[in-house]
Amino acid sequence: MKLDSRQLRYLTAEDWKVLTAVEMGSKNHELVPTVLIAQIAGKHIGVHKSIATLAKSGLVAKIKNAKYDGYRLTYGGLDYLSLNSLRRTDTVFSLGNQIGVGKESDIYVVADPTGKQLVLKLHRLGRISFRTVKANRDYLRNKTTGSWMYLSRLAAMKEYAFMQVLKREGFPVPEPIAQSRHTLVMELIDSFPLRSIDNVSNPLKLYGELMDLIVRLAKVGLIHGDFNEFNLLIKEDPVTKKSTPILIDFPQMLSTTHENAKWYFDRDVNCIKRFFSRQFKFTSDEPGPFFEDAIKDTDQNKRLDIEVEATGFSRKMAKDLDRFVEAVGFQNEADEDTAEVAEDEGSHEVDQDYSEGEDDEEEEEDDEEEEETNSQTVQGDQNEDHLAEQNHTDSLDAVEPAPALTAENLAKHLEPLNLQDQQEEYNATVEQQKKKKKAAGWSI
Repeated sequence: MKLDSRQLRYLTAEDWKVLTAVEMGSKNHELVPTVLIAQIAGKHIGVHKSIATLAKSGLVAKIKNAKYDGYRLTYGGLDYLSLNSLRRTDTVFSLGNQIGVGKESDIYVVADPTGKQLVLKLHRLGRISFRTVKANRDYLRNKTTGSWMYLSRLAAMKEYAFMQVLKREGFPVPEPIAQSRHTLVMELIDSFPLRSIDNVSNPLKLYGELMDLIVRLAKVGLIHGDFNEFNLLIKEDPVTKKSTPILIDFPQMLSTTHENAKWYFDRDVNCIKRFFSRQFKFTSDEPGPFFEDAIKDTDQNKRLDIEVEATGFSRKMAKDLDRFVEAVGFQNEADEDTAEVAEDEGSHEVDQDYSEGEDDEEEEEDDEEEEETNSQTVQGDQNEDHLAEQNHTDSLDAVEPAPALTAENLAKHLEPLNLQDQQEEYNATVEQQKKKKKAAGWSI
């Protein structure tokens, strides 16, 4: 969905209280009851008016065929809460154009109160991943804290924590400014994406710098996990004309102690090799680098993965996000064209697919429930037929065999019929009916 901030200035203090109450209630309720919203907001008069205002702006929404009256928080409502928090801390003053859209995030240009331009990244896990949810329903059904908004918040927290430690250690990453809910504010770097560069003066030098960056990360206990041309920027110094690679996008970063660390490390290396071979027609004669050699000289006192865990991004949060990555998957962007920077039209198409996908998923769930009900009905009918047949068989077995049909048996059970008496009774009944009809004024 697109971020529309036009209604932000018109919301009253009561509207913000109600919107915050819906967010707080969403921690334990998928659909927050209206009564609970009023209790959390602390105001029992005017709640419905504020809810109507929020629903009209698309910040809260109802669920069809719900068993009780309630509302759920939308991504638009979460965007407004984050922007309001950043505005109150004087981090963001104005919102600019959208400069990029990825599979799981939107990128905007913003400005602080001094006019300095920054980058606002909004994590939107589920926009593309919903397509694989149908194949991973068990994961989404069993987890208690598995809403897309919760996972988006975890992705923003993880990325902000890693950017802080990497920037401090001198890695070429944007400077993180602030983080609120599922949003992240960072430095705006004047650079070009590596995927948009057709030619470089010295591909060997750039190739060596990128491979050294992968090894440097491994020596401090980290693997990027999505190291490719989509997540690399090339910054050129206007004076010296020196090019410097800048690394971005860290939600999928993992530790070198991860069970699949070697596989992710090799994938990062192969992504760069494949891109240089395809884009610059450059192939290195030297094999590697290799995972075993990269972690051989790791300093245990400078393990950044352990430090990030100590900063507040707990092990439970990491497990929740890792389970999402394993079940749904942060697919490598080098293999997906949907991660390219898109225009507004492209963004609209992605959002439309997202909404259609949600509808398809709901329809599929309804179809599954209907099929399950029909199968149970058919099975029940079959069981009833089987029981009826069995009871009929049992009853036949219990009946004694009929006596032989002989003239003596017939004489015992049959009585002679008096046809003359029956004819007289019939004639009397007919005459009585005719008299009644004549008395009523009509006759046959």
